[in-house]
Amino acid sequence: MIYSDNAISVSMHDNGIAELIFDLQGESVNKFNAATVGSLRNAIDALKSTEGVKGLLVTSAKPVFIVGADISEFVPLFKLPAEQMAAFTGENNNNMLDMEALPFPSVVAINGYAVGGGLEFCLSCDFRVMSTAAKIGLPEIKLGLMPGWGGTVRLPRIIGIDEALMWIAAAGEHRADAALKAGAVDAIAEPAALRDVALQTLQNAIDGGLDYCARRIAKSSPMPLNKVEAMMAFTTAKALVAQQAGKNMPAPLTSVTSVEKSYNLPIKEALAVEAKHFGKLAATSQAAAMVGLFLNDQLLSKKAKKWEKQNNSPINQAAVLGAGIMGGGIAYQSAFRGTPIKMKDIAQPGIDLGMSEAAKLLTKRVSRGRMSPDQMAQVLNSISPTLNYDGFDNVDVCVEAVVENPKVKHAVLAEVEGVLAENAVLASNTSTISISYLAGALKRPENFAGMHFFNPVHAMPLVEVIRGEKTSDATVATLVAYANKLGKKAIVVKDCPGFLVNRVLFPYFDGFSRLVRDGADFAAVDKVMESWGWPMGPAYLLDVVGIDTGVHAGAVMSEGFPDRMTPGFKTATEIMFENQRFGQKNKLGFYEYELDKRGKPKRSPSAVSYELLKEHVAAPRDFTESEIIARCMLPMAIEMARCLEEGIVESVAEADMSVIYGIGFPVFRGGLFQWMDSLGMDKVVAMADQYIDLGKAYEVTQTMRDMAKNNQRYYG
Repeated sequence: MIYSDNAISVSMHDNGIAELIFDLQGESVNKFNAATVGSLRNAIDALKSTEGVKGLLVTSAKPVFIVGADISEFVPLFKLPAEQMAAFTGENNNNMLDMEALPFPSVVAINGYAVGGGLEFCLSCDFRVMSTAAKIGLPEIKLGLMPGWGGTVRLPRIIGIDEALMWIAAAGEHRADAALKAGAVDAIAEPAALRDVALQTLQNAIDGGLDYCARRIAKSSPMPLNKVEAMMAFTTAKALVAQQAGKNMPAPLTSVTSVEKSYNLPIKEALAVEAKHFGKLAATSQAAAMVGLFLNDQLLSKKAKKWEKQNNSPINQAAVLGAGIMGGGIAYQSAFRGTPIKMKDIAQPGIDLGMSEAAKLLTKRVSRGRMSPDQMAQVLNSISPTLNYDGFDNVDVCVEAVVENPKVKHAVLAEVEGVLAENAVLASNTSTISISYLAGALKRPENFAGMHFFNPVHAMPLVEVIRGEKTSDATVATLVAYANKLGKKAIVVKDCPGFLVNRVLFPYFDGFSRLVRDGADFAAVDKVMESWGWPMGPAYLLDVVGIDTGVHAGAVMSEGFPDRMTPGFKTATEIMFENQRFGQKNKLGFYEYELDKRGKPKRSPSAVSYELLKEHVAAPRDFTESEIIARCMLPMAIEMARCLEEGIVESVAEADMSVIYGIGFPVFRGGLFQWMDSLGMDKVVAMADQYIDLGKAYEVTQTMRDMAKNNQRYYG
């Protein structure tokens, strides 16, 4: 044994080939944490001092190769000056430079995921052999960062600038065939043959058949591009990346700029340029927010797995009541993810609509090459449409998705409970009605909870699992396990009007309504909020959700929280509703809609809407961007703080992920609590106090005032 510790071992084989094995103890995957970086330093030093080594094979003892850096170690970085952040990259960069300076060739066998720092390490090896089961990529852009261990330096020199810039800026994962075609790897092999192919490649390099020295010179030298070629490449790339990324995401464009500044430099100088730009990005609020999201998502997954382990009831058969767009979406998702489902409705047209919804989604997958026609047929056959309750005694989980009417839901829930097995779990997909209230119609309320999907079901990641007063832990565990099977992100919340997401969404709509009442142009408000990062402004979102749905849900919220969610005036949404303008569903809302060439609704401001609003609102006037943002966002943020303080949601991480996954909150802002932390609680409180005359929705909690006074953050 040449070297061994808890992350890396290096052994010598009889033929002069040394093997470096990544195997981080105590972890399910290999990653570049501080311990692994230090181990790599020691392992390389040991190799340099060992005589008789002819070549180095690099492998992983785990199903993945290396998933990248340990993201949890990034958090302290955000408190450092940019220069110190840049220095973070130094130690592992030295490791990789020394890998390239070893007096013998190296080949890495990529058996599984090699992403981020994992791929950057592979690029420092002389040759790369990749399993057909593996994937590689540089996903750092998704964290608001950029590659910091040579990815922007070595990848362009290996696969060319144009291809490399797309790999880096798009942050995608690449399969073996695509990686081979791009030139990122030298050979691919089936998993069983990977080691043999890697050893053959290494022996060929040892014997002189492959010139590893020429490889090293190309990677360490300036790129052979003249000024015209470089100008064309970077001008095109920057224009494309800027258009795709937008103004709120600096990482993609910064990574292109880094390559532009370093392509004509030798490797050490180029790495210094990369480190400088990495440090610049690490100092941004976007990086802090997006790294926070990554860690929050890991927390969500851990909590969901913990709940799933508590589930002792197998989920082999599901059912959904109500076969409309929502029911059809739930049926599709269940069948597509492998759980057969019965889809019941009271009338054949409903059944036809639900099956049509599922078939439409599956046909789209087939047309895009993501599924074969046979697979589509298999999924459709897993959906059993029915007008009666035959076979419901074998259902493990049943989701009610009928019309949002308490009396109807009471009747349907009581009826289906009578045909389900005693241990079956029953859930309601209601978006606003109290779960404890609905449970009043049931004989087994402990087996009942909310399971709130978001529309469209197949696209929206979040599912709220709502615990009623009598809901058992076993029921919650079963529904979280079912959500996991559906590929959804489950967040467990307590029962209250609107639960969590809708409870914080409607104060946002209220802020919008007050702006319009006071003379704001709804299209101008949308423009500001979309520029701030929302995929849709509030007026557009109401049109998409459905004006009628918005009015109904708004009434529920007003009844639940009359002190701060009762407008006290006729809102713009109510005016649209009274004039039969329901949004996209009838092509008339705040906007008017027509289909574009791709068959998607295209909006245009409606003169009729402005005319209808005129007699109910103040004279038109301009509001600053900061006013619009504050008046829309503060009620939402304050209500989320109330939810946390009341225990509706358990943690700031779950709260932030709920608005990211449920309503498209801007990812680069990290969620409501992350946004407030980025501003500082003193500024949040001072901003809210400016608008206190608008009503209780702008009144911060005492806890928020105490946090401002003590300079505290939600993320400690």
